[in-house]
Amino acid sequence: MTMMFSFEHVPAIWSAFPTLVPGLLLVEDVHPGVVMTPRLEPLFVRARARLAGTSESDLPEVQAWRRAFSQMGLKPTQYRSAAEALLRRFRKEGSLPSLHPLVDLCNAVSLAYALPVAVIDLDQVAGSIEVRPADGDERYQAFSGEEERPEPGEVIFADGERQVHARRWTFRQSRRSTVSDGTRRALVVSEALHATARADLAALLDTLEAELRAAGFGPARRAILSAEAPRWTAG
Repeated sequence: MTMMFSFEHVPAIWSAFPTLVPGLLLVEDVHPGVVMTPRLEPLFVRARARLAGTSESDLPEVQAWRRAFSQMGLKPTQYRSAAEALLRRFRKEGSLPSLHPLVDLCNAVSLAYALPVAVIDLDQVAGSIEVRPADGDERYQAFSGEEERPEPGEVIFADGERQVHARRWTFRQSRRSTVSDGTRRALVVSEALHATARADLAALLDTLEAELRAAGFGPARRAILSAEAPRWTAG
């Protein structure tokens, strides 16, 4: 039986970040046997072209997230958005490690569009995800396996059991809901804050959907949220 879930940003997030555009993609029938490697190179080519002669920190998509991190009281060079961190690694190393076909694709799309892309195993989520300020008593599982508590006021992805699936907004995901060979349903989340966010987010989702179909993944459903329609429920 497929379980329903919901995703939303609380009003405080929309109030503090009015240019926010979140895009969601629900991917079903996820399986690890897909050969994704040939589909990634065109996305890497696009990322290399954008990085030619400039730093990732100068890209408007990244600059918008740097401003958001500063607004949250975080040093942008200490806490980089997932997109900036990925671009920085790609620029230095020229490639990314292969983790899982869906994750590999989402990482390549993140590079191509310079936007953070999270991939969450929905079977590890308790009913809902709220993007909201932390109370400070929620639980987050670091990649080391240790349990952490977010700082009060920090922007988190929290589920119905107060498990945290991302800390410092787009900084770092939790080990708990990382996609693995056993993942069958995944939620892809990308968020943008820059001037052309809505058009770029729609293009990012178009790219993801096309590549998923071509690679043989199951059907995907999508949504783009707004302050007027901040909640998406699916099952």
